Amino acid sequence: MLADGGSRGLLRKTFGELGLLSLSAFLFAFSFPSFISVDGLWPLVFIALIPIVPVIHRCSWAAAPFYGAFYGFLSYAVFNYWLTTFHPLAIFIVPVIYAVYFLILFPALKAVDLFFPRYAYWIQAVVWVGYEYLRTQGFLGYPYGNLGYALYKVLPLIQISELTGVWGVSFLIALIGFFLGHALLFTFEYDASFFVSLKVWFSRRKAALAVCSVLLVGTLIFGFVVMRGSYDDQRPWKVALIQHNADTWKGGLPTYRRNLRTMIALSDRALAADEPEAVIWSETAFVPGVDWHSRYRTDSERYALVEELRNYLADKSVPFILGNDDGQKADPGLPPVLSDGRLNRVDYNAVLLYENGKLRQTYRKTHLVPFTEHFPYKKLFPGFYQLLVDHNYHFWEKGTEYTVFETDNGVHFSTPICFEDVFGYLSRRFVRNGADVIVNLTNDSWSGSVAAQMQHMGMAVFRAVELRRSVIRSSNSGMTCTINPDGRLTGMLEPFAEDYYIGSVPIYAERNTLYYHWGDWFPLVMLSLGLVLLLVGGVRKIVLRKS
Repeated sequence: MLADGGSRGLLRKTFGELGLLSLSAFLFAFSFPSFISVDGLWPLVFIALIPIVPVIHRCSWAAAPFYGAFYGFLSYAVFNYWLTTFHPLAIFIVPVIYAVYFLILFPALKAVDLFFPRYAYWIQAVVWVGYEYLRTQGFLGYPYGNLGYALYKVLPLIQISELTGVWGVSFLIALIGFFLGHALLFTFEYDASFFVSLKVWFSRRKAALAVCSVLLVGTLIFGFVVMRGSYDDQRPWKVALIQHNADTWKGGLPTYRRNLRTMIALSDRALAADEPEAVIWSETAFVPGVDWHSRYRTDSERYALVEELRNYLADKSVPFILGNDDGQKADPGLPPVLSDGRLNRVDYNAVLLYENGKLRQTYRKTHLVPFTEHFPYKKLFPGFYQLLVDHNYHFWEKGTEYTVFETDNGVHFSTPICFEDVFGYLSRRFVRNGADVIVNLTNDSWSGSVAAQMQHMGMAVFRAVELRRSVIRSSNSGMTCTINPDGRLTGMLEPFAEDYYIGSVPIYAERNTLYYHWGDWFPLVMLSLGLVLLLVGGVRKIVLRKS
């Protein structure tokens, strides 16, 4: 009977803890744009981490990795639900990756809880930011879901990004969440009513409460002060953004031809309606390689379509910026078609600048999407590589140059492609190379989801604030918009609509931010501090046990 009772008690405890983790996962996911709200329910992010704290505190060391894997998988399966429309493999791969990440993170958070019980919430927030930074690095780098991005619409709270990057906003959110989580844990363990227990907790943590309050209020004051500035006196750049509302990769040559004529029609309407200084199409808006077919003409039908585009651009004095599959010779010393019939060709996801009918400059994407655009472990995992190939994933070559385009009227801009704009370091590199405006060309139509497009756009807001540069987004289906250097959305097209938008952004380059100069210094400090504290806490625990 005792054994049965113990088993039932353990089962209830386990299901209770899984319930708390599920609550946290849903709060996290719904803080961002989701199928519940396409704008996101941002206040939820401040309480999303609260249910994690009692689970981490009460679970065994053996259970911590299991709970971490459960939480990582569930939170990202809900948060990235739209990956199901991209490919069934994607919705499996991403949550599994995060199951592994949290399998490691939860024991680290538990170690902090054990080593530093009085100051755990501070150090857990530090460790969390270190985790967010690490998971954006390398081949699997993926910044979607960094806590700070949930606040893309709360402009006063995100202006500190010019100092710390998005990481400072994530730290503030994590600190509040873990602080309140430990308050909740205290109410579970203190022998009094819920509100009496909370009162006792806060009375014992007056200094910490004061510091948290100062950080929050100080962040708001800084934000309001910075946002008092105006960009009305800056030189505006008027652009026409073309949203043709079609997935450019579907349908082959008939689709490419139809899409081209749609974009030409929309561009002509925009040029007739106003006098934009540039016309911007989206990522791979035109698929057949313009440079390749102009040089080598290995496909007569695609060459004819390229000529149609070039003839259209020939008499246009306004610059055209367009995404293209840029084919180049793999071996410059060999002919374009090899003796066995194969093309001597590699492909880049590229942006072309056409001005006065001539191809002026090209940017080739440097940070490719893992698995779907790039898989460098073909020899190590040949079976998995073949699985990706069999599922029609399109692999590109990586570009090497961080191009800054310049138009005849003196506008300097760079063009991160697709999800390149979710990496702060990339936009920073472009700006340090001389870009005054960030122009993101993307194709998010495959998601079939407004929420997915809003998640992507929300991260672009932080690039504007971090570097105090205007951001332009030209998407084939949304979110096509303009963003001021303070993160304000100044205009946006309806998603999944065939339309054009003419908007102006200020060319502002008068002040360079701390993030411009120091980059990701804040998460590096958090990561280093977290590792040192975990090491010191572990050594201290071992010494105390032996003494």
